[in-house]
Amino acid sequence: MHPRLTLATAARVLRQIIHDPRTIVLLLVVPSLLVGLIAWIFSDTEVFDRIGPAVIALFPFIVMFLVTSIATLRERRSGTLERLLSLPLGKGDFILGYTLAFGLLAVAQAVVTVAFAVWVCGLDVSGSLWLMILVAVCDGILGTTLGLLASAFAATEFQVVQFMPLLVFPQVLLGGLFLPTDQLPTVLEAIANWLPLTHAIDALEAVTTGSENTAYVVWQLLTILAYAVGAVVLASLTLRRRTP
Repeated sequence: MHPRLTLATAARVLRQIIHDPRTIVLLLVVPSLLVGLIAWIFSDTEVFDRIGPAVIALFPFIVMFLVTSIATLRERRSGTLERLLSLPLGKGDFILGYTLAFGLLAVAQAVVTVAFAVWVCGLDVSGSLWLMILVAVCDGILGTTLGLLASAFAATEFQVVQFMPLLVFPQVLLGGLFLPTDQLPTVLEAIANWLPLTHAIDALEAVTTGSENTAYVVWQLLTILAYAVGAVVLASLTLRRRTP
């Protein structure tokens, strides 16, 4: 892998996104609007204070997964990836370039979403706001890397959507949004503890409620990043040059 080629790939992807206002709105605005909708639904209750951290983890994760997977797949289906790989650019440079580009977008998305949840929707945060933003960033990067992994296997955009029941929906159902993981049946709790989104939700809840120390949150962050690195490595190994 060559850092210069990786950075060039990231710069190219960012230039493409900057010239696509609809993608920017989808990445930066839609998660906040969905968080706001949930807060509005439960405006007369204390439910949003309980599920708010899970919601902040959920919507950016799904949006980053969809946008990254479809954008990467289009590069392969259009033949762009095949042309790029005829140059010194390797699969690792391509995947890391996409990870870096969408990782930067995840930073912006996390800042906007957390700021909206706290200052507009009134989510009460007992811990460090900056630590909460950091967890949200890692959550967005996780969605990005899993999207890259899905795009490496999918042949069409429809197949990317089909990966959601496999990679996304189980994490949504078992991650703690509907019921705390320690209240799940024993087998489901064991499965939930191995799902990366569960760690993101746990970390956000720990920061929001102040129920855990910083070391616990850092450990959860390292776990999330380990899953993200694993997804990047696996995506690099399985990425095909072209879709038939």
